[in-house]
Amino acid sequence: MKNTVNVDIGGTFTDCYVTHGDRAATSKVPTTRYNLSVGFNQAVVNCARELGVPMDQLLEDTEIIRYATTLAMNALLEHKGPKIGLITTAGFEDTIFIGRGAQWHDAFPPEFKRDIPRSRRPEPLIPRRMVVGVRERIDCFGQVVIPLRREEVRRKLQQLVDKGAMGFVVSLLWSYANPEHEELIREVIEQEYPDVFLGSMPILLSSEVLPKKNEYQRSMTTILDAYLHRAMADELTELGNELRDRGYRRSLYIVHNSGGCATLQQTQAVKTFNAGPVAGLIGAAHVGKACGYNNIIVSDMGGTSFDIGMVVDGSTHFYRDVPLIDWWRVGISMIETKSIGAGGGSIAWIDREQGNRLEVGPRSAGSLPGPACFDRGGEEPTVTDVDVVLGYVDPDYFLGGKLKLNKQKAVRAIRERIADPLGISVEEAAAAIKRIVDGNMGNEVFKETQLKGYDPRDFVLFAYGGGGPSHCCGYGQYVKTPKILTFPQASIFSAYGVSIMDVVHSYEETPPLIRLLDATTQQFSEDYAAFNDTVRELQARALRDLRGLDKDQVVFELDLDMRYGMQPNESRIRSPRLTMNSKEDAQAIYETFVNEYARIYGPSSGYPQGGVEILNLCLWAMVPAAKPELPTYPLEGADPSKALKGTRAAYWDEYRGFRETNVYTRELLRPGNVIQGPAIIEAVDTTIVISPGWTYSVDQFMAGLIETAATAGAGAAAVAGAAESARA
Repeated sequence: MKNTVNVDIGGTFTDCYVTHGDRAATSKVPTTRYNLSVGFNQAVVNCARELGVPMDQLLEDTEIIRYATTLAMNALLEHKGPKIGLITTAGFEDTIFIGRGAQWHDAFPPEFKRDIPRSRRPEPLIPRRMVVGVRERIDCFGQVVIPLRREEVRRKLQQLVDKGAMGFVVSLLWSYANPEHEELIREVIEQEYPDVFLGSMPILLSSEVLPKKNEYQRSMTTILDAYLHRAMADELTELGNELRDRGYRRSLYIVHNSGGCATLQQTQAVKTFNAGPVAGLIGAAHVGKACGYNNIIVSDMGGTSFDIGMVVDGSTHFYRDVPLIDWWRVGISMIETKSIGAGGGSIAWIDREQGNRLEVGPRSAGSLPGPACFDRGGEEPTVTDVDVVLGYVDPDYFLGGKLKLNKQKAVRAIRERIADPLGISVEEAAAAIKRIVDGNMGNEVFKETQLKGYDPRDFVLFAYGGGGPSHCCGYGQYVKTPKILTFPQASIFSAYGVSIMDVVHSYEETPPLIRLLDATTQQFSEDYAAFNDTVRELQARALRDLRGLDKDQVVFELDLDMRYGMQPNESRIRSPRLTMNSKEDAQAIYETFVNEYARIYGPSSGYPQGGVEILNLCLWAMVPAAKPELPTYPLEGADPSKALKGTRAAYWDEYRGFRETNVYTRELLRPGNVIQGPAIIEAVDTTIVISPGWTYSVDQFMAGLIETAATAGAGAAAVAGAAESARA
């Protein structure tokens, strides 16, 4: 196995997974929001210490460092980007503010979209006074209708510089069809304001960042890339320099939300947004394949958020129909995950406007000050405080005892903020908070699965993150999957997913309209030039970007955005052909589209009479990474008594109160062991809570299989029977 360092930074904790020869080490440290590299370095130092290797030696031996960062998310949340100037086509200066007429509710869940009084427009990343229009026009065929004059560009450029512009975005109408005018504007900027005068200012052209149709998405993608560029460039360059000083001599690879990673130099800032949850999804697909599960619902409960994703038939390729970064629609291909504000740090509060209704999240205490029980100044009750008060988490064994928790502070926070105002006991308040957060998570998982047209009963539920194993029985009852699985690396699962990520570059482009099936003649097109020329151009760009890697290992895959003619709905398919050279190739692509459209909208929804059009191409260039096999272990007996640590009082809704509950040590459990709930299983980095009526069994991969009594006959009993047979 390669020597790798893999880091995933979350809102509360920074996770690290290091492979060194045939050994692996993990670390979990609080996220240092003031400087993410501090937590990054501390996590790697901890892993080096666990492996018994000096930090500098570990980095010198490391072949690749992959990093899933929240820098982009933090910069957006805090609105800490530079002052950007936007140059667009005259008459279209308000495009990014109109936002397709729906910008004010794009980020709202469906139930809030009609709640006009509570809606608000997002604060623009570029204020209106920093937008200028230049008189020019290129038509939809790429022909110059109104030439662009250099003198006007100079005049408008001076206006932006006088107002303090620290970077420029150029997004002109139809520039993806002909970038000539955008390139001319960049040339003028570089001539008028070289580095020696104003320093290095980013100049981003929409025709290079995203050469696709839809001017609003193309503009916002480019604006976000420019807005996030400085924060990412500064901190990641500094981190790269630190790593080189300590012995690492290779490129730093950044995880992308498209499902792979690329070098820092070849990473667009917008592609790092939400990369951590995507890494977990990639890891789940790999583990699921090894364990024999192709249909998986992924649930990741961390300190700040609860992330949901799906693996169907072993594939993670679900792309958002309307990709959103914060409030804004973008045009890049992002693997779809859903996040809600439900994590260990989610704050419980009383909504006075709704009749003293108890709510949990979306606000989070983060790592600083953190939950009240962290004893770092936090005074508001969180889900972690609830887990401590209800007896699920041992205050003396959080993170294996590395972080001592203050139960009294948790009790006080719940009493003062929730219990006393509602006139109930602390225990009743804590139990109510747990029911609410579990219900929120479970309902969101169920809804997401059904909205995609799937039955949750056909899937298994993976529960990971620091809080996933603690709450999976609680939210699993709403999802109705027959099995829940947790893993030895559950709390750092996204970092584990980072460790198996391929090098992936994506290239998207809108070619001249390709009518695959002609509406009039109902014949397949035989003009393949536009399709093949675009693919070959994208392939050439990919091979240039992948220089330094073994080009013989590059694997190309092609996605197509298609629709029936005269219809607005687009569907993305994985093309069965990389190029189109015959009627048979065209028919194969057509049939793939028809089947996917029918799956989404129903068998009777097709409209071949309108013809079929190919709108966008997305080429994926991948260099596969080595995928380690999961180790397997022989099944032993069902008796878990050797792992029994003791008992403690824990609250169970089923018993309407506290009951003395067995506590087991996760690291001492053996394959084949079976535990009946209620029970608590403590690991160094998480706690697995087994509710009454549920059964936990350890399989040959050391994964924990959790089932209800109704379904356990096919799972836990089978494991136990196999274990007894093995002993006999």
